[in-house]
Amino acid sequence: MTLLKGKVIFLTGGSTGIGYECAKLYIKEGAKVIIADNKGISEVIKELGDEHLGIACDVSKASDVKSAIDKTLQQYGRMDAIHNNAGIPGPSKALHETTEKEWNCVININLKSVYHTIRYGFEALKETSGSILNTSSLVGEIGQSIHAVYTASKGGMNALTKSMALDYAKYNIRVNAVCPAAVWTPMLRRWCAEQPNSVGIEKRMDEIHALGYCPESDVIADVCAFLLSDKARFITGCIIPVSGGAELGYRR
Repeated sequence: MTLLKGKVIFLTGGSTGIGYECAKLYIKEGAKVIIADNKGISEVIKELGDEHLGIACDVSKASDVKSAIDKTLQQYGRMDAIHNNAGIPGPSKALHETTEKEWNCVININLKSVYHTIRYGFEALKETSGSILNTSSLVGEIGQSIHAVYTASKGGMNALTKSMALDYAKYNIRVNAVCPAAVWTPMLRRWCAEQPNSVGIEKRMDEIHALGYCPESDVIADVCAFLLSDKARFITGCIIPVSGGAELGYRR
């Protein structure tokens, strides 16, 4: 299968969870993948193959992102897509309980990182008429109790996706976002354990989806691969729920 044949994809947060499944599928579909992450890089690249690139990168730091993109262009000579996938859940708190340090950490990783990747990667994408994909969340559209800063970061990402799509359409650069509800990743497992109602929360994760189950990360990767491919060449500015119908209203 060659849905992404010849494409060079810069992927943040690709060493685990949704990003890891995306990296594997992108490679299966013919792409070269650059994983920019602050952990697990060597192990993942050892598995994926040394024709791909792993770069230690704190996406909240402009200098790290610039260096990672410079290395990408030095090695591959082009960049066809940026997938802004890196993110953290943040504290389970209402806004007034959230510390300034917690606020800045979540916003810098989940949202400001997009500013960094596009600031330093835009010219390369312009040369290839490339595409941008953001991993957002359904809660950025519908809200979520006791997760003020996380929902703010994802709501901001959704609005930013639409503005970027308008700004960059004249360069034939497409910009979209995927919005899962819940997906079984190591991050979600940790989040579940931290919740005040942790007993029975796995059942709750199944119940919020109209299709009746909480999926694994591969269902998100399938949509991401399509959106970065030429099959999606007339899709831009879309905030796409990949959420098993959760956006229609929780079943309970």
